[in-house]
Amino acid sequence: MNIQMHAQGFPLSNEVRDHISRRLAYALNHGLDKISRVVVRLADVNGPRGGVDKECSIEVRLKGAPAIVIEDTQAELLVAIDRATERAGRTLDRRLNRRQDHPGGPPFSPEAAAGAAA
Repeated sequence: MNIQMHAQGFPLSNEVRDHISRRLAYALNHGLDKISRVVVRLADVNGPRGGVDKECSIEVRLKGAPAIVIEDTQAELLVAIDRATERAGRTLDRRLNRRQDHPGGPPFSPEAAAGAAA
């Protein structure tokens, strides 16, 4: 999996890089063959003023489908990373399940089925 990591407002340590890589590998393992690239952007929004300002944005680019973009802001950087990766994994699972349920056409709707039967 091709992972790009960017930090704005602070240096990106090896510990944070390793944490992101481990969390993404766990959260996105179901769809590794469908993912072309993952871009992680970290930012310290308020700078030295503090507060709930550590932002993690994850963009999962899929082959043949729109990208998944997840953002989370927390007081602690690692918490923001954990929450964003977890949400990205759940969103990827939902997206892949939808594609399996309806591989050749639009999603099933009961209204359309009722109209076709009439």
